[in-house]
Amino acid sequence: MLHAAQPLSFSIPVTRWCAWPPTGSSAPDARPDVQFVEVILRRRLSPLARMMLHVAHACAQDLPRLRLVFASRHGELNRTMGMLQELAQSAPLSPMAFSLSVHNTAAGIFSILRGDTSPATAIAAGDETLGYALLESFCQFESDPDWPVLMVYGDEPLPEAYRGYATGPEPHHAIAVLLAPNAGRSVAFEVSASGREPPSPGPQSSAFLTGLTAGQEGRWTGSQHTWTWH
Repeated sequence: MLHAAQPLSFSIPVTRWCAWPPTGSSAPDARPDVQFVEVILRRRLSPLARMMLHVAHACAQDLPRLRLVFASRHGELNRTMGMLQELAQSAPLSPMAFSLSVHNTAAGIFSILRGDTSPATAIAAGDETLGYALLESFCQFESDPDWPVLMVYGDEPLPEAYRGYATGPEPHHAIAVLLAPNAGRSVAFEVSASGREPPSPGPQSSAFLTGLTAGQEGRWTGSQHTWTWH
């Protein structure tokens, strides 16, 4: 975590980005296209994995090698909850279901589908997960600017048993941002201790996506820090 007494500034190049649901979508019940995934595996994908793989594939396009930073606040908690319910009923667990319940599920699947052995990082950092994923992506890109980095964030509503602990609305959504050389756009961030500022009402990812879509400055406060971007 960032040290509360030390404000931080960094800037990321944005070569491409993609979101699900698409901004301005008039079909909220549509399913993300993951036809590039083989049928047997596609049938087993959770809604979260589908969203994350869709935006990742759309952003990566034809780039052969990408460092990956996949992030989610809750990850495959809905699948994990189903497995816990099966255990409570003394039912046998499916090895496939278990393998698809880990936090780096989408990152692993995407790497395998691409045949890319580049490094992949999975991040969970509470309500500020997106911000830390962007910071991690920035650090990786700065270490080798000629090697693109793909940041993918996704989340979905908590299982019913956990919704009483939610700090705010958590819609189905995913966003991917490609950091690569010669980007036509950059986004500068400033991070500082939140102090007495109340937490922002919606998820950080929604606030960032709104600013990215409109090309406007944004500001969001989490449990530890206030993030601004322009």
